[in-house]
Amino acid sequence: MAKPRHRRLPVKALRWRCDLTHLPFRTTDEVAPVSDVIGQASAVEALDFGLSSDAPGQNVFVRGLTGTGRMTLVKGLLEKLQPACAAVQDLCYVHNFSAPHQPRLISVPPGTARDFRRRMQEFAEFVRDDLADALQSDTLKAPREMLESQVKTLLEAITEPFEKDLRAAGLALVTVSMGPVARAAILLVRDGKPVPPEEFEQLRSQGKISDKEHKQFKKKRDGFQRRLEEVTTRMKEIREDGARIVREGVEEGARGLMGELVASIRGVFPGPDVETFLGEVVDDIVENRVLAAGEGLPDPPRAYGVNVLLCHAGEGSCPVVTEQTPTLANLLGTIEREWGTQGPIPSDYSMIRAGSLLKAAGGYLILEARDILSEPGAWKVLVRTLRSGSLEMVPPELTWPIWQPGLKPQPIPVKIRVILVGSSEIYALLDRRDPDFSDLFKVLADFGSTIERNERGVKQYAGVLARIITDEKLPPFNKKAVAALVEHGARVAGHGRKLTARFGRIADLAREAAWLAQRENSGRVVVTGEHVSEAIRRTKHRADLPSRRFQEYLADGTIRVQTSGEVVGQINGLAVISTGPLVYGFPARITATVGAGTAGIIDIEEQSSLSGSIHTKGFQILGGLLRSLLRTDHPLAFSASLAFEQSYGGIDGDSASGAEICCLLSALTGIPLRQGVAMTGAIDQMGHVQAIGGVNEKVEGFFDTCLAAGLTGEQGVIIPTANEAELMLRTDVVEACRKKKFSIWTVECIHDALEILTGVPAGRRDGADGYPEGTLLATAQEQARQFWLRSLQSPAPAEAVRKRIVAADGSVARFKTPS
Repeated sequence: MAKPRHRRLPVKALRWRCDLTHLPFRTTDEVAPVSDVIGQASAVEALDFGLSSDAPGQNVFVRGLTGTGRMTLVKGLLEKLQPACAAVQDLCYVHNFSAPHQPRLISVPPGTARDFRRRMQEFAEFVRDDLADALQSDTLKAPREMLESQVKTLLEAITEPFEKDLRAAGLALVTVSMGPVARAAILLVRDGKPVPPEEFEQLRSQGKISDKEHKQFKKKRDGFQRRLEEVTTRMKEIREDGARIVREGVEEGARGLMGELVASIRGVFPGPDVETFLGEVVDDIVENRVLAAGEGLPDPPRAYGVNVLLCHAGEGSCPVVTEQTPTLANLLGTIEREWGTQGPIPSDYSMIRAGSLLKAAGGYLILEARDILSEPGAWKVLVRTLRSGSLEMVPPELTWPIWQPGLKPQPIPVKIRVILVGSSEIYALLDRRDPDFSDLFKVLADFGSTIERNERGVKQYAGVLARIITDEKLPPFNKKAVAALVEHGARVAGHGRKLTARFGRIADLAREAAWLAQRENSGRVVVTGEHVSEAIRRTKHRADLPSRRFQEYLADGTIRVQTSGEVVGQINGLAVISTGPLVYGFPARITATVGAGTAGIIDIEEQSSLSGSIHTKGFQILGGLLRSLLRTDHPLAFSASLAFEQSYGGIDGDSASGAEICCLLSALTGIPLRQGVAMTGAIDQMGHVQAIGGVNEKVEGFFDTCLAAGLTGEQGVIIPTANEAELMLRTDVVEACRKKKFSIWTVECIHDALEILTGVPAGRRDGADGYPEGTLLATAQEQARQFWLRSLQSPAPAEAVRKRIVAADGSVARFKTPS
């Protein structure tokens, strides 16, 4: 007979203890703080490559659990590496005179944008305050007055001879207004004064002007009319030529003045962008403020100002921007709105504000993947910017009220490296659903959730804790307090020979332990192991209300769980529930019934739509294992059902499949199971008991149930051998095991679990001889045979029985005549 492969674990195997010799100090005051993130060498190497490479698409995805120091590492490594970046021009927006709805983008040398803005501000203030006076200076005024005098002389040379001849004829040349139009007219002179047309007609009607006199006047006027038209035409030509010459002179003087003013700006900021802008500014001033009335124009500082979007003044390294809230507005920038008494004032170039994508131009932008994916449209904009290398501040899909309709700034060329920080789930989601993701984020920096549980790892824990204490001005921790935190890190890791790298959780415990120590002592405070243990207890207590309520239901009989005695077809399985940061275990009563029939094994949870996919798979494996264990030469002609009693929510996972097969074999054989022994472990079709999750919480959950009912010394938990290294049980559980009031067994195959649960040898096949007589599996095999024989004696037609048996078994039956 094969030797059993199960054992009752010794006390030392139930909880790993931190070796205090690995902590050679009295308090953390003697420990050098560790500023680097520990245990992440491969992630550091990947980040180093991603930050240093200049190849396209070398953006970085930092993958790992929260609390592993990902953001700390990224920022720290950037500070340490100080990667070289190409010089990035300062960027400004100014008014675009040819297309006002599309503000013009101007680039100037790094660090000079604010000086450019200052110079343009001074220039605009001169235009507003001093331009009019400057145009009236003697230098500009004298040529204009001389031109005007010349025009006057020419006009007099034409009009004086004509007017002299008119006077000789008793006529006069006057200007007559007819509505908005003024024209030259020849009038009769009486009593030394020209007679207006209305008065002339009145005098005629009164007989004061005879018909003869009227005919003489008309004849004289008509004689001068052709000459008047020639004089008028010539005067108009002179005036127009004079106005043009004067205008040209004024324009030339104004342009000369403006040219002198902008020359100093051109000299400091050479380049086509500034040259074009200054040329448009001079044209606007001359055409709209000097040669025209200039009414309704914006204030010069507004019209000719500079909006600095990006300035690298005083920066000696690459820009590193961490965007905590990656909304569209924060990524792209915003276009502000101003409101007047009549409503919104149209936005212009001066209201544009840079977002983090632009602020990080030439450097690095750090984003939390979860945050950017939760903001509508943000991921799409990020991908578009990285793919095109151009930042469009107002994407086509965005409209008011976030953005000003009609205002579309010129796109901005950007070269940026994005470092995206997220979980494995988010990485898989993006890789699966976004075809651009793998091309844009080619560097993966993978953060592990654990570090090695050895002397080096323990000392690194102490160094990280020393840094937290120093940064947050916490009281020192003695070595036992540090050891308690290290041991908690081993439990959180959930993996043998590992410590958790989620230092955020360890830091939270350290802060609470420090608070407890400070509340307890008013003098010099040193945090001890007792403070850490109390902090762990309090943290658990704040979140374990569901666990306490479950224990209350057990105590008052609302939930039935037996922890003593023996019952056929009933076993205590173990499950876990997560309530935020806390995972707690509890027993789950599993029952099985077996009877004649052809329905096969029925999973009541699945029939009730309460079974998850993994539990369903485990149940199907259970059927395969049952056939493997029984190895009958006939179909399995019985019906069986399994259920998690008093379970009204979903069930998933396969960790109860080991308990389920034991429960089913108990129901088939009629051999009772110990109710004081719970079991957890997944099985395969060969009967091996495989590792499960949450082993510590499951053991403690059943221990608490047994403790409430009363420890008998016969209670305990069966776990897979593969989970032994993960055990980090509470000290009260360890102490109960030390006093032999509770036990932990490890098993490698289902046979060993059956023997612990029943006290009956399970039996192992010995070649063709089958199971030894008197063993549990021999009994099970015989019971299965009896069910089959009964099925053949059914009053139903044999063929119908055969079909039902085949359907229940799931395989083609080959019958042998019973002896």
